Amino acid sequence: MFSNKKRNYILLAVLVLVLVVIGVVRKKSSSGAHKVLTAKAQLRDITETVSANGKIQPEKDVVINSDVAGQIIDLFVREGDRVSQGDLLLLINPDIFESALNRAEAALNNARANLSTSKARLTQAKAQLIQAERAYNRNEALLKQGAISDAEFEQFEANYEVAKADVEASEQSVEAARFNVASAQATRNEAADNLKRTSLYAPRDGIVSALAREKGESVLGTQQMQPTEIMRISDMSSMEVDVDVNESDIIRISMGDTALLEVDAYLDRKFKGVVTEIANAAKNVGGLSTDQVTNFSVKISVLKESYEDLVSERSPWPFRPGMSATVEILTKTGTDLLTIPVEAVTTRSDTSSVSGKDRFTQSSASTSENKDRKDVVCVFRYDNGVARLVPVETGIQDSRFIEITSGLKEGDVVIRGPYEVVSRKLTNGDEVEESTEAEVFRIRR
Repeated sequence: MFSNKKRNYILLAVLVLVLVVIGVVRKKSSSGAHKVLTAKAQLRDITETVSANGKIQPEKDVVINSDVAGQIIDLFVREGDRVSQGDLLLLINPDIFESALNRAEAALNNARANLSTSKARLTQAKAQLIQAERAYNRNEALLKQGAISDAEFEQFEANYEVAKADVEASEQSVEAARFNVASAQATRNEAADNLKRTSLYAPRDGIVSALAREKGESVLGTQQMQPTEIMRISDMSSMEVDVDVNESDIIRISMGDTALLEVDAYLDRKFKGVVTEIANAAKNVGGLSTDQVTNFSVKISVLKESYEDLVSERSPWPFRPGMSATVEILTKTGTDLLTIPVEAVTTRSDTSSVSGKDRFTQSSASTSENKDRKDVVCVFRYDNGVARLVPVETGIQDSRFIEITSGLKEGDVVIRGPYEVVSRKLTNGDEVEESTEAEVFRIRR
């Protein structure tokens, strides 16, 4: 058994040892070296992409509206039916249009009768003119012979002038009657066309992809401000994806670019497509709010060979209108490019234009000095435990790597993490220590 005095010595020695260990640990932890992750600049192949989301829709899609308003009294198709061009789709109640046609035909017949009457009056007026002219000529000769008085001759002269005026008036009446007939004929043709429009036919071959109205429902026609959509006929054999692309990415997309599509209905599978249409105007052009995100519509045709194995007799159309899709548009491809991880690239303020300042100096600056600063794209090169800030120029990039066109050479080691250290804390000349992701994650916890 130890005496109390010896026990106290042992406890004191243990306490001193613990303090020494704590001091060593604190010394290590209080050192200025950042634990960082590194990566080498290597030659790689990069494909730059633009990601977007959208909906699948048929490339050829026809909305069926009615030109006339009325009630659907017969509907000959159902959703999903295949139709051919010219097939009868539905009938709208024709009663009021038949009545309008009957009224128009009656008005046309009346106009034709008036025209016949006017022609008869013209014939009668011409006959009276001939008779009045003969009497005028005969009595003019008698007046020269002195057989009749001037007063008697003036009566024959007046009758002759009245007969000529009657002929002119009758000719004008005939012309007006012809115009009335033409107007009545146009009204009759319009009524007949409206009656024909109560029968709707398929404008093209396709599938009834949507049926918005049923038998017995009423619809508005194109004569109203907003016609009623009755159904859609789509060519389901040719599908496309309509995606929204941000204004910062739209300039990188070109017609004919290849795209990879992921459809929510088919997990772990990618389909191929081609960019076929790029909008020239943004979707919210003319909008009142300037805070809206500016997007452009881009249409991508889905290549049939990428989903041929999904087509079967039971399921001839693998895609349906409205399905959600995520698209990666391949805009540029480069081979053997000098690349580093994207997370290694950051920006710093260049203070070389500020009087008396070294470049990238991390010191407090006045407001006037801040105006002279500019952000420079750069990386931190790992140099035997020291971070060296290097301005670089970048090129294309994908989701993991970015091209370095100047500032680095193959084999250079750069600091790629942690993100907070690279983007904010690290400065030129700082001491750093290479570490593993597991260790860095443990330290940050």
